Amino acid sequence: MQEQRVPPELPCHVGIIMDGNGRWARARGKPRSAGHLEGLQAAKRVIKAASDIGIKFVSLYTFSTENWKRAEKEVSYLMFLIKTHLKKEHDFYRDNRIRVVHSGYLEALPADVMEEIRSVARDTADFPGLTVNLAINYGGRNEVVRAVNKILKESSGQAEISEEDILRHLDHPEIPDPDLIIRTGGEFRISNFLLWEIAYSELWFSPKLWPDWEKQDLLEALDFYKRRERKFGGVK
Repeated sequence: MQEQRVPPELPCHVGIIMDGNGRWARARGKPRSAGHLEGLQAAKRVIKAASDIGIKFVSLYTFSTENWKRAEKEVSYLMFLIKTHLKKEHDFYRDNRIRVVHSGYLEALPADVMEEIRSVARDTADFPGLTVNLAINYGGRNEVVRAVNKILKESSGQAEISEEDILRHLDHPEIPDPDLIIRTGGEFRISNFLLWEIAYSELWFSPKLWPDWEKQDLLEALDFYKRRERKFGGVK
């Protein structure tokens, strides 16, 4: 992959915890499925805005390892929505030269969803624009455990595991750590998202529910980021 360059005032990688779909639907007397569908449209708006602005990587927390605890009907709808969206939006990815990758425990997803994720990743692999990292069946702790298990499987009596070992075995070691994490919906939690990678990420919490997000909301978060002084544990 070619070296990714962005203007210094922009984050190279933005991670988004898309929260508030259910509350958005409830406030309008609609089923939760309506909120998820509207949240999908918000994701498309924000992805297009990020691509136009020049951000190189966006990670979207789409479905967590803990989301399986939700009602079976809601989980089934979310799996259906993920599968049909990936198939339906191929022209959008192609027209905007967007590369799609996946983070998470892929093999534990339904076979048809897993195949659609693999298909869109394969079909967009050479696109040079924004990389959208879909975190589906993803948990930060699960990612680290899977990385350690990969190391143990490959190693022969390795006495110690280093940070570099773990980094090399994460889902996407080639993607730089997030510069900025955004959480919508007025909550102030990380919720098991990219736990290893966000050690020095800037955090932006928005009260606005995810389905209402527009380009202007992303710009507001980026304006916050521009005003941060990033020290990475050092002194400036």
